[in-house]
Amino acid sequence: MLFYFLLVENSIAFSQEFKQTTVTGTVTDSEGLPLPGVTVLEKGTSNGAHTDIDGKYALIVTSEGAVLRFSFVGMATTEREVGRTTTIDVQMEEDLESLNEVVVVGYGTQVKRSVTTAVSKVSEEDFNQGVVTNALSLIQGKVPGLSITRSGGNNPNGGTSIQLRGVTSITGNTEPLIVIDGIPGGNLDLVQQNDIESFDVLKSGAAAAIYGTRGNNGVILITTKKGKAGITTFNYSTYISRDYVSAKPEFLSASQFRGAIADGLISANDFGHSTDIYDELVDESNLSQYHNFAASGGSEKTNYRVSLYYRDLEGVALENGREEYGIRASFNQTGFNDKFNIQSSIATNFSDANLLGGGYLNKDNQLVGGQFGIVTDWNPTAPIYAPYSTDEGTDLYNEGKFGFYQPQNGYNPFSEYKNRINERQQSTFSWDAKIGYELVEGLIISAFGSYQRNMRNERQYRSTEDWAQYNEGSSYRGTGYAYKFNRLQYTQTFEPTITYEKKISNHSLNFLGGYSYQYSTLEDFEMSNSGFTTDAFKDWNIGAGNAITDTDLPRPTMESFKDDNTLIAIFSRVTYSFMERYFFQASIRREGSSKFGANNKWGNFPAISGAWMISDENFMENVNLFTTLKLRADYGITGNQGIPNYQSLVTLGTGGRYPIFPATPNGDGEYIPTYYQTYGANKNPNPDLRWERKKEWNIGVDFGLIGNRLSGSLDVYNRKTEDLLLSYSVSQPPYVQGSIYTNVGTITNNGVELGMSFRAINTGDFSWTIDVAANYQQNEITTLSNDVYIVSELFGGNIGNPGNLGDAIRNTEGGPIGNFYGKRFAGFTDDGEWLFYKEDGSTGRTDEMVSEDSEIIGNGMPKYNASLTNTFRYKNFDLTVFFRGKFDYDILNTVDMFYGNPNIGGNILSSALGKYSHITEAPQYSDYYLEKGDFVKLDNLTLGYNFNFTGRKVINALRVYVNARNLATITGYSGRDPEVSDTGLYPGIDDRNFYPRTTTLTAGINVKF
Repeated sequence: MLFYFLLVENSIAFSQEFKQTTVTGTVTDSEGLPLPGVTVLEKGTSNGAHTDIDGKYALIVTSEGAVLRFSFVGMATTEREVGRTTTIDVQMEEDLESLNEVVVVGYGTQVKRSVTTAVSKVSEEDFNQGVVTNALSLIQGKVPGLSITRSGGNNPNGGTSIQLRGVTSITGNTEPLIVIDGIPGGNLDLVQQNDIESFDVLKSGAAAAIYGTRGNNGVILITTKKGKAGITTFNYSTYISRDYVSAKPEFLSASQFRGAIADGLISANDFGHSTDIYDELVDESNLSQYHNFAASGGSEKTNYRVSLYYRDLEGVALENGREEYGIRASFNQTGFNDKFNIQSSIATNFSDANLLGGGYLNKDNQLVGGQFGIVTDWNPTAPIYAPYSTDEGTDLYNEGKFGFYQPQNGYNPFSEYKNRINERQQSTFSWDAKIGYELVEGLIISAFGSYQRNMRNERQYRSTEDWAQYNEGSSYRGTGYAYKFNRLQYTQTFEPTITYEKKISNHSLNFLGGYSYQYSTLEDFEMSNSGFTTDAFKDWNIGAGNAITDTDLPRPTMESFKDDNTLIAIFSRVTYSFMERYFFQASIRREGSSKFGANNKWGNFPAISGAWMISDENFMENVNLFTTLKLRADYGITGNQGIPNYQSLVTLGTGGRYPIFPATPNGDGEYIPTYYQTYGANKNPNPDLRWERKKEWNIGVDFGLIGNRLSGSLDVYNRKTEDLLLSYSVSQPPYVQGSIYTNVGTITNNGVELGMSFRAINTGDFSWTIDVAANYQQNEITTLSNDVYIVSELFGGNIGNPGNLGDAIRNTEGGPIGNFYGKRFAGFTDDGEWLFYKEDGSTGRTDEMVSEDSEIIGNGMPKYNASLTNTFRYKNFDLTVFFRGKFDYDILNTVDMFYGNPNIGGNILSSALGKYSHITEAPQYSDYYLEKGDFVKLDNLTLGYNFNFTGRKVINALRVYVNARNLATITGYSGRDPEVSDTGLYPGIDDRNFYPRTTTLTAGINVKF
């Protein structure tokens, strides 16, 4: 890399030995407004500049015969010969409907004009601003039909749920395939917000079919920034942010709790203190920061880009953070008369996470942990710190020996913060390279290879002073506990392709053919031990725990695991156009996977699509309304192989042990046996196991009206997923086990999607652009059973205890996904006891209700999603106001169900002494606690200012901005936040996860020099 930097700088210095001419000028758009950021390049060299905020530029060129090339996103590239002039002003024309904009599709690119399938593109200028912990948050609400939800709020170690066009599987993967710079299954930890150039979302079946068994849920293609010909450019971006609790559950304060005790409403002790445990657990001084520094440049033959970043995220919860740093570098080299090209990228990321305070995703991607649930158990009159005192008659009975108050049937989170370790270290690495050579004009052979590696180390330790280790009932008997977990994953990909492009008169033909090989493996190792009599070594001397030999202590554990899979495919695609008006595309992928049965290793995934540019027809010449009008139609078949490995095979599991006695006794005359482990089949084989297959048609219209001031796309789709994978009960014998994993069911999804942009005002110093993304969707589990395998319904969404209230949601054949199924509320008796409607229309008490009395009482899946982006620009100021909403769905308010009930015990919501004070029975699940979830959020507000540096040579551009996220919510829902999990089979449950919802305020700077 150092050699490359020297090469570029020397080439610039050498060029200055020639005759020099300074050219200046102003670049404007079609309406005469200045265009900042336009690249001005002396053609054939690396000599270039960028226009400032007023559209002005100055460039020293090497000769009077130089040609200047002006390029800008969304504008037609313009060239001007210098000659003897020293002033060149350029008015750039907008590409109509941006028809020449490049859209990334599977294994290549297409100009937007020729796209025949449903593809949505989001470029950098349209990304969401502010703190981003997951790259996909940049496009939340920007793509019609794409649902991105962080139900755990802004937890730095929480997860993000992604779903495109509804649920397509019961037990398989339901998230879109992520492809980063051509790497299928790319790791989102390796892409930073300042390194991403665009997202292209392949939504329809025909668009995603080129990815075969991984395209069932759609494909999200992420393109990172690459070096460009021109002067060396440096960019530095930074921000600081803070989270503020936006919605807090209203539990009783200490004074309210004392009053309830005095009034006989609560049976509890008054310990004489006042503690708001929720507020105590909040880190009000949290401060997150982000830094990204990038260098790029080069010539038209050779260019590069290198970026480094550092991010430190502090959650609003104590002991909840994530620190990470990484580097990404890419280069591009062209040679041999532009016939040979090599591109390569490398990226790596290192992170350290503190998981004690906020909960986290475990190895199975389930959210566990978190301390805010203690609010329900904590007596607000109890102290956090208290002296040890177990004598009768003392003011505070406290079995905690080490300075913390320890509730007898609970725990103290601050004791855990001091006496526990729960950390995760992770490193990710990615490398890719692509080599291409043009054999003859239009015929290119290429080879792409990549390697991804992800390593994860987790450590936990509980001190001898931790309450769980030394309390009277603890099996650890005052000793320490240690746990280790290590995971290694890597994926190797190799994909050679051949492309041929030919244009004859009004005919254009493009052919793609290729082969794909991908091998993935996962290795896990974990162990635990206890019996540590000193905390000196923590978890770094795990063999020293006495539990290895002391059988009175919990037994040590040791587990290891490995699995792998191979995916092989051949694929081809043909694209044809006539007169750049009629477009046709067909593709097929034949793919084989080691995951499936011996009789179904291979599958075929075809697609066909076409488009008609109606606005180019002669009969449209006098139709002034439409600038652009294109009709699209496509049909494609994709698959889903996102299931665990080896499901079609017999695998062995451990059983009991049996003794083998020696032939002769030992010295004491005893026959001491050796115990041998037994193994047996723990799964029924299924050689017919095959892919889930989705058949999808899509009809779309791309339009531009009033000179393209209003432009957008409208899509209507229908998708049917067949051969759904699910475990079904089978008889024993003939089967060894009582269930088999096989293909039976069907899910149907259909919907309408609209994406639209309107340039409302663009005059003088002021502009206003409105962008809309909206969709409607409905779904149905069409079938679950056949003549052999029968499942009547799928229950889920467990409500939990107290009361063992069971599952809230039942999905049945012929019904929509996400139906709440339970009792219908009929009122209360005079004594405050529950009444519910029975099947025959009469009412009954809780103990009189039977399962037949339950029915569908609501649905947790939003049917409508919409967003509205308003972008205002006035001189150097810009303001973005982003609204987002979801509509027509229900939420089960389990927070009110349990903690709004005055009979629950522990601390309760203030509503339990008000709105719900008349209830005299334990919580019951019914539509009494179902609420409409509809909401509109002011989700993102950004105000920026661009400084003018005309004539200065060090800083080319400087932007400062402030941003607020999750600023306000308009909703009728009474809970903390109506944005609960709405993906998968069991949506719409506000599940008592008390991690605070926050408003995030950010201040940032972007500098270009």
